[in-house]
Amino acid sequence: MKRRRTIYEGKAKILYEGPEPGTLVQYFKDDTTAFDAKKRAVLEGKGVLNNRISEYLMMQLQAIGVPTHFVRRLNMREQLIKEVEIIPLEVVARNVAAGSLSARLGIQEGQPLPRSIIEYYYKNDQLHDPWVSEEHITAFGWASPQDLDDIVNLTIRINDFLSGLFLGVGIKLVDFKLEFGRLWENEFMRIVLADEISPDSCRLWDIQTNEKLDKDRFRRDLGGVTEAYSEVAKRLGILPESAQGSGGPVLVR
Repeated sequence: MKRRRTIYEGKAKILYEGPEPGTLVQYFKDDTTAFDAKKRAVLEGKGVLNNRISEYLMMQLQAIGVPTHFVRRLNMREQLIKEVEIIPLEVVARNVAAGSLSARLGIQEGQPLPRSIIEYYYKNDQLHDPWVSEEHITAFGWASPQDLDDIVNLTIRINDFLSGLFLGVGIKLVDFKLEFGRLWENEFMRIVLADEISPDSCRLWDIQTNEKLDKDRFRRDLGGVTEAYSEVAKRLGILPESAQGSGGPVLVR
């Protein structure tokens, strides 16, 4: 694809001007970061895998009526998406204690939570994405009470669906991060799922062994990051069985 004007570059993705008004091209990089980008690496093939996994999950969610910014995949690293006004929140759904929740509350990692929990974090790299409450969100105008109602309803629906989808392929959905945006169509606005859903933004554990199949392999120096992502893709039917152990991700078109 012809290179277009860069709109925004983040840690793992680049947004380019789209071919039509109201669209963007989302490019998935191989760059990998952790701990506010203090830890960095380039993992060959990671962006290709995240592009395909996110495409698959977005399409599955669209099929059950969840509105998203995803339009279609353009190639192995790029997606066409609708341009949205990103709400400056990271919405985290937690099903099992892990990560910062375990550290903050002293709950042993791996302990199932009494019920799924939704948390909010203010998207601000300089402030290290601090935890915020609904009171903060509405007081500072990051989202309205109606926006939050829509976000919570969509998050619950996404969590229920993805938990079942991953369970069906032998994976436990421990927790995951979502981002939402406002999509304007003439005078009408609706909240839609944005960004990506991939092993970069989810904690995914093998249901039998609790082996980590997500970005924690990078955070914790466990190795085998792209191999774990490839395993997720294979179980979802994106990678053929024969691609395992072939020396790199070979994706089905």
